[in-house]
Amino acid sequence: MTNQTKDQIKDQAKNQAKNQAIDQVAGKIRELKTAKNAIILSHNYQPADIQDIADLCGDSLELSIEAAKTSADVIVFCGVHFMAETASILSPDKKVLLPKQDAGCPMADMITPEALEKKKKELKGVPVVTYVNSPASVKALTDICCTSANAVRVVNSLDAKEVLMAPDKNLAQYTAAHTDKKIHLWEGCCPIHDRLTVEEVIAAKKTHPEALFMAHPECSPEILALADEILSTSGMIKFAGKSKLSEFIIGTETGILHPMRNKHPDKRFYPVSTGMECADMKKIGLEDIAFALENMSGEIKVPESIRIPALAAVQKMIEL
Repeated sequence: MTNQTKDQIKDQAKNQAKNQAIDQVAGKIRELKTAKNAIILSHNYQPADIQDIADLCGDSLELSIEAAKTSADVIVFCGVHFMAETASILSPDKKVLLPKQDAGCPMADMITPEALEKKKKELKGVPVVTYVNSPASVKALTDICCTSANAVRVVNSLDAKEVLMAPDKNLAQYTAAHTDKKIHLWEGCCPIHDRLTVEEVIAAKKTHPEALFMAHPECSPEILALADEILSTSGMIKFAGKSKLSEFIIGTETGILHPMRNKHPDKRFYPVSTGMECADMKKIGLEDIAFALENMSGEIKVPESIRIPALAAVQKMIEL
């Protein structure tokens, strides 16, 4: 037996053991989920094995909206802190669990209610449009929320000539290009999207000349100028299904490649950069979900004093 064959056998054994361990934990999660009357939500950026075991996958807000419609008593949110907060805002009677309490969002951390209060005083009556990627305490000080998919529509719905958009400067600049209103920017961003370079995009296009480049509006204006389509994560998945093209370069967090390939196995998807991976989005593992369900740990509960005004801002957006 050659060394290569021995190594192959060892690798096969390791993979088999790994798959068995995953199956065992997944089985435990399914049992606990039934016993606790729980629903598991997974953002599109989560690891593949998390998405595979989830009841619902998608964008953060749509997940919270759909979970609120269910009869589940428990929501396990596989995402980051602000997402679990939004689920708590929309489902105050359900127990919301975040399996990893330190799964945060750098963008959401770039704004505080104190800083927003100060800015509102400076702008004197200018309405605030806050991206859902923000703390509940900030949403509570907001006139209306928005998503990456509806930001332009939300801003244009306001009866005001000036608007403050927070916390993502890139989404605000994208919106400013599609409205006559004056947009005041907040100096925040998603580091994963903001650090994508023009050189990386050009290199990806050169490597895959037949592919269409889709970019998320959290990318910088320089990147969006190179994009064939500018879409939210769910928008990207839907567009790929409707498009007659078969190759796509994806300008957002690499976790989205898993649902894209699952839903459209006849098409090819390439990351614009392998560096577009969010460490916070990869913190939750199957064992963390099992532990949270077994112990009912990691609960996220938004206080009513914050939840009620935050809910009003979210509902205004939903009702548009």
